[in-house]
Amino acid sequence: MAKEELMEFEGQVTEILPDARFRVQLEGGHEVIAYTAGKMKKFRIKTLTGDRVTVEMSPYDLDKARLIYRHKDERPGGAPGARRPNFRRR
Repeated sequence: MAKEELMEFEGQVTEILPDARFRVQLEGGHEVIAYTAGKMKKFRIKTLTGDRVTVEMSPYDLDKARLIYRHKDERPGGAPGARRPNFRRR
């Protein structure tokens, strides 16, 4: 395994912590502390408790991870394709 090689896992956010960190329960039952990746901060992607996420972590430290992707919401709250009505600015 090369030094730069990172491992990717999927999990679920269980708790939102201070300083833009999250407690994530991985599919195997392992729990890690994850921070938001720069691209997610740049595009203002919000992460809430219960969201399915993909994290990447170094094989050298298995307690810290970087949150790199938030999976699409599959909750039955809204109809797919339902959008906010467009209002014209004057």
